[in-house]
Amino acid sequence: MPVSDELLEILCCPATRVPLVRLGPERVEALNAALAAGRLRHVDGALVERPLDEALATKDGRRAYRVDDGIPVLLPDLGIDIREE
Repeated sequence: MPVSDELLEILCCPATRVPLVRLGPERVEALNAALAAGRLRHVDGALVERPLDEALATKDGRRAYRVDDGIPVLLPDLGIDIREE
């Protein structure tokens, strides 16, 4: 179940307050490829351990947050650094 458009309108990054947008399937696939190669990291430097089914990203393209079962996981330490990917 994807995040509703109404909810997406009010969501922002908990660390930077930059608004969030939905990542397209090709971008999620690219992030999962980076994860499989051991290159995808959380902002605290820890490796991302589980593939993404859905994700939201900051409009500036710096961070992403996973969405599990339609629920955005907006914990600052679990943000994913996507600048390099």
